[in-house]
Amino acid sequence: MKSSLLNKTVRVVTLVVTMGFGGITHASAQHHETADTEEHKFKHFRVSAMLYHTYIGTETVEGKELLIVPSVGLDLEYWFNEKWGIGSHNDLEHTSFIVKHGDTDILERESPVLLTVDALWRPWKGLVLLAGPGVELEKQENLLVFRGGVEYEIEIGKHWDVAPTIFYDSRIDAYDSFSIGIGIGKRF
Repeated sequence: MKSSLLNKTVRVVTLVVTMGFGGITHASAQHHETADTEEHKFKHFRVSAMLYHTYIGTETVEGKELLIVPSVGLDLEYWFNEKWGIGSHNDLEHTSFIVKHGDTDILERESPVLLTVDALWRPWKGLVLLAGPGVELEKQENLLVFRGGVEYEIEIGKHWDVAPTIFYDSRIDAYDSFSIGIGIGKRF
């Protein structure tokens, strides 16, 4: 079972990297440098502090329930050009909770930390689509994760932005969640 999970993870990572670098090469060939002034110069690095609510569907003795877990995040991104980038999106869920895992198993989670490496694509203005593999670290059991998401960076001046965000996280052979949040970002 672990071997097939590892094979799936390797295939997903290979697919994401291949798609990302193929697009990066194509986009780099078409990239035009803008004016060299400090205000218009393209900034490659972006850091963002995030606040989320993470929603987790589970079953309890009383029936189906939707857990709402407060979360904070720190995003670190490198943009190759205006269209393509790579990012490390890191979240901490600030509570302990129990989810149903399979038909009979109960999975306890105590303040898990979620780390992902995502391919980033900006198809239009401030809209950013992202996807990538990761891991959720927790003292009892670590889980492999695949994340997909969307952000919209709204420039507020001098390379600062506000970004509403929605993520969907699928923990392989465990449970899924989605997060809605907002972040404050700075480009360097």
